[in-house]
Amino acid sequence: MRNGKPVSSGVTQLALLLASLFMVTALQAQTPPLPVIKEGTTVKVADHVWVIPDGLVPVVPNVGIIVGSRATLIVDTGLGIRNGEAVMREVAKLSKNSEIYVATTHFHAEHTTGGTAFPPTYKFIRPQAQQKDVEEFGASFFKMFESRSPEMAALMKDSTYPRADILFERDYTLDLGGVRVRIEWLGPGHTLGDTVVFIEGDRVLFSGDLAMKQLFPIFITPYADANVWLAALDRIEAMQPVVVAGSHGGIGDASMIRSYRDVLKGIGARTKELKAQGISEADIGKQLTDEFAKKYPDWIAPVRVPSAVAVYYKQP
Repeated sequence: MRNGKPVSSGVTQLALLLASLFMVTALQAQTPPLPVIKEGTTVKVADHVWVIPDGLVPVVPNVGIIVGSRATLIVDTGLGIRNGEAVMREVAKLSKNSEIYVATTHFHAEHTTGGTAFPPTYKFIRPQAQQKDVEEFGASFFKMFESRSPEMAALMKDSTYPRADILFERDYTLDLGGVRVRIEWLGPGHTLGDTVVFIEGDRVLFSGDLAMKQLFPIFITPYADANVWLAALDRIEAMQPVVVAGSHGGIGDASMIRSYRDVLKGIGARTKELKAQGISEADIGKQLTDEFAKKYPDWIAPVRVPSAVAVYYKQP
């Protein structure tokens, strides 16, 4: 047992969710492009904040660069050394600071392993819960990413999960020099270690997978809790962000948070209703996948819906 849950069943659930994750990639593009960060596309979204957009390429994150007078913060790193080097080159265009920090929204390889390219002077900040994800599931996820294709494996060659220089429990405040950044752990939702980064003066939020633009949510941890995810959405909405950059997809505003709440609550309500009618979890998953695909025709990857059904179905 671990945290009151059998490890074997948790690992089995994780494997199923991993399979769903990569089904999403296949659905997004018949032949997905290599997940490489495109240099020269960085956009300024606030006075001190830039984003290297994902270009809607699967397994490429939106990378944040926050520049103060004294230090710089990178949010997420890309997949493998090649992407990490691209991030460093983009940072060099914007900042001459020698003091550089790195925060990751969660432990998945495309958000962390680019950090292998970073020099030891870069300081990685990570919540304890995210460190637990790395230790418990990191190797499985790494192998799953490698198995996607020879090209993906080559991109990940010689990369790893960087060590954490600063571990915190709930939140960590960073002063970059005239720029105050709050890093908060809000999981377990998408993962156990879900983390958001809020740049206070600029009112920019990097929301991880907790709120993305028109991309269905997926629960991908055996510790998943729908109520915790909803509480996290309440928390980040209370920050009153003006700009919201999710892990993947377009950059938007606080309406992304409200849309995610509506989707999660909608799936939960329908799951409870259909469960009361004696319908199985699997059949509810199929029904709601179709139902929510029609209800939200502009959203990507309704194949993720059954992961939320599974979590709600197990709730009393």
